[in-house]
Amino acid sequence: MYMASDYHPEMRKIFTHFEQYIKLSEELRNELSARLELLTFKKGQMVHDANVVCTKSYFIQNGIFRTYFIKDGKEVTEFFSAEGEWVNSPRSFMQRKIDIYYIDAIEHTSTFCIQVNNLMYLFNHFPEMERYARLSMGTIFGHLLERITSMRFTTAKEKYEHFLQVYSDIHFRLPLGMIASYLGITQETLSRIRGER
Repeated sequence: MYMASDYHPEMRKIFTHFEQYIKLSEELRNELSARLELLTFKKGQMVHDANVVCTKSYFIQNGIFRTYFIKDGKEVTEFFSAEGEWVNSPRSFMQRKIDIYYIDAIEHTSTFCIQVNNLMYLFNHFPEMERYARLSMGTIFGHLLERITSMRFTTAKEKYEHFLQVYSDIHFRLPLGMIASYLGITQETLSRIRGER
């Protein structure tokens, strides 16, 4: 049994995150501490390869991940995730099947990682964890819904304005080429739009 002072300082940070949504019993704190792993990724490092089933979900402490797929030999950015968000390849993680998404680190990124089997254990033994999942892990699906919304905008300028709203906290940390890929426009067009603002 852990005492409060025994937990790693970073673990106490993620406890604070969980407590925004649910009450943590000492037993649940112990299980989280045993099942969450601290992992760091260097800038440019691949986090998930689309050619394998996604079995891990990552909670970003610091840094940014990009989720993308490859079409006609080119990387197409689907969405970005930053501090305080969970990241995985959603369909692959939930259905245990290979999907199209790759994930890489845009910045040096520190995360908490949980294996899908450990997450299922927590869901099965702590009903409050299902509540937490409903309230917080929906950010992944929120990104996907925003992606669908962005496609409804007809002009490149409208898409860019929407992008700035969605990623207001981090857009200035993202490479222009990846932003252009997300918007489905050339980097030259993006530079022109930025110059007009």
